[in-house]
Amino acid sequence: MRMLAKLTLALALVGGTGAIAPTAQAAAGYERGPNPTSSALEATRGPFGIASTTVSSLSADGFGGGTIYYPTDTSQGTFGGVIIAPGYTASRSTMAWLAERLASHGFVVFNIDTNSRYDQPDSRGRQILAAADHLAEESSSTVRSRLDASRIGVMGHSMGGGGTLAAADSRPSLQAAVPLTPWHTDKTWGDVQVPTMIIGAENDSIAPVGSHSEPFYASLSAAPEKAYLELNGASHFAPNSDNDTIAKYGISWMKRFVDDDLRYDQFLCPPPARSTTVEEYRSSCPHS
Repeated sequence: MRMLAKLTLALALVGGTGAIAPTAQAAAGYERGPNPTSSALEATRGPFGIASTTVSSLSADGFGGGTIYYPTDTSQGTFGGVIIAPGYTASRSTMAWLAERLASHGFVVFNIDTNSRYDQPDSRGRQILAAADHLAEESSSTVRSRLDASRIGVMGHSMGGGGTLAAADSRPSLQAAVPLTPWHTDKTWGDVQVPTMIIGAENDSIAPVGSHSEPFYASLSAAPEKAYLELNGASHFAPNSDNDTIAKYGISWMKRFVDDDLRYDQFLCPPPARSTTVEEYRSSCPHS
């Protein structure tokens, strides 16, 4: 949707007096890295080398500190950012695998701790946004020189997933949201205007899809694009360790909507079929 609007505007300019031609950026989005393949998305590392830096809880305002992972490459321009929040009682270590993997596909990723391991989803949502502001305004010059702060996505597990929905609800300028086996007492998210992919787990006994992920997805009436992926046979804690399905589709969603990279539509639309790893997939296709 957002890419379509950009292309429509470019074409309108071409047709008017004093027209200017659409730029390559408008046509291609923010492509970073080689043409994607399923095998590349399912590998444990993407095409970019990465480095990291730590933000202590003492220097963090509004959240509990964390680790920033970023591509070492400086030849392809700036990268979009992604904030990741852990679940109830968990620390950032549970999401480090995904943070590193995302960064290796061309993102500046801030994997955060929350102020308390017992913070509820709405608090986690505010902390996600505080971390996004820190990344844009207070991170090191090395990090900021690689970051396009206008392109930020959010992710989180469990109550961090509920926080992801809350963050997207509060800040419609976010480019993408991916709640992972999310938990929240609020089941209606009709005001969310951010492209959102919800990833649930078939055998989740803590946030059962029937009372969490599925109603969350159904309620996203204002989201310009949405998707629901249910992991086949998986538990609530599937996002806490290497999971190729979460990585493949989560990275594709971020690439498509944070980077406006149309090369990733192929993995999202038409929807993937049911398989040994995917129990169900729903989507608002088409994206572009």
